[in-house]
Amino acid sequence: MAWHGPDGRQIYYEDTGRGETVVLMPGWGGSITDLDRLRREFASGFRVIAVDLPGSGRSQPQPRHYTASYYLDDARALLGVLDALEVEAAHFVGFSDGGENALLMAALEPGRALSAVTWGAAGQVVTSPGMLGRLAHLVDEPIEPLKALAAYLVEAYGVHNARIMAASWAGALGGIVDAGGDVSRSRAALITCPTLMITGTYDPFCPPDMVRDMADAIPRGEYREAFEAGHDVHLSHHGWLLATILDWLGDH
Repeated sequence: MAWHGPDGRQIYYEDTGRGETVVLMPGWGGSITDLDRLRREFASGFRVIAVDLPGSGRSQPQPRHYTASYYLDDARALLGVLDALEVEAAHFVGFSDGGENALLMAALEPGRALSAVTWGAAGQVVTSPGMLGRLAHLVDEPIEPLKALAAYLVEAYGVHNARIMAASWAGALGGIVDAGGDVSRSRAALITCPTLMITGTYDPFCPPDMVRDMADAIPRGEYREAFEAGHDVHLSHHGWLLATILDWLGDH
């Protein structure tokens, strides 16, 4: 199914299960199929609306040309999907960019957020010009930690589109960094729902200290570390992550 926005873009989503609503969001460039194992478990006790982020998965148009405002634009668009589905309240659950969107959505519409759960998100972008350069040339010159992502993008979108996506994304992140790096960090006090922020011990993009700082700034925020994990906690620590999130949702 697809939501058609006023600007002509289409956001793909799948709606399964019954109960309180969980909005499940994958990372940048990813697809809801990446989180199928989690989605199946969630759907046994919740209504799960799994959403491909704008420009990723089966959402259109592609290739997407990113701007420095893309996080805020996407959060508003995703809230538009919930408006169309008449979802008044939901748990926002997301990985990486999906997690950044979860935090922003909770800040923009606190009354709609029952809780928020993220892994691989920090509320801000902190990176070096060198890393931004590597992201811009991700497809043709991937460094070791990014080889899996580069291969994924090429397989999912083709070489041409993947190059455009990566270069545009790196430019947008550079604009965010130049403006101070804020995504939702400045809005942390507005996130009034219970919020669980998870990151891996060795996450190169969202290190523990940065994620813990954001969780501490959220009035009802909590922090958990996936020990010995990197960025893709759902791959390396699937069982632990599933149990942690289900326990959290059950308590909230």
